[in-house]
Amino acid sequence: MSAPNRNGYLLLSRTDEWYQQLSHAELQKLIADNKAWVGRLMAEGKARPGVALAREGATVFAYNKRVILDGPYAESKEAICGTLVLDVATLDEAIAIAKACPSLRHNSALEIRPISDECPLEACAREKEKQLAPAA
Repeated sequence: MSAPNRNGYLLLSRTDEWYQQLSHAELQKLIADNKAWVGRLMAEGKARPGVALAREGATVFAYNKRVILDGPYAESKEAICGTLVLDVATLDEAIAIAKACPSLRHNSALEIRPISDECPLEACAREKEKQLAPAA
């Protein structure tokens, strides 16, 4: 699980808007704690700013024609609300960092995804090309 990844990891913050239940004081403390956590990671050179994501958007998919749905849609009321880019070498280190996120005290979730320098379609095509190539 700790294979090096020179491109880092993306933390995706998931929420079902649990924070709506916090008091103003609790919310302000959580915001300060999260900012301090991210600030420490950035000062250590382990993170770069991500982006906050709005709740509106759209999903585009195709079968025989292009269809645009009013979305985005998430399973089980989970929604990705923001990202943070981690500049660390292993998944184990990314997990350790994610475990320290102050928002986790409120049963939120962070998804950790390796950042790839290659599109999955290109990787698939390269593998299929290898299978088609005559053995040398």
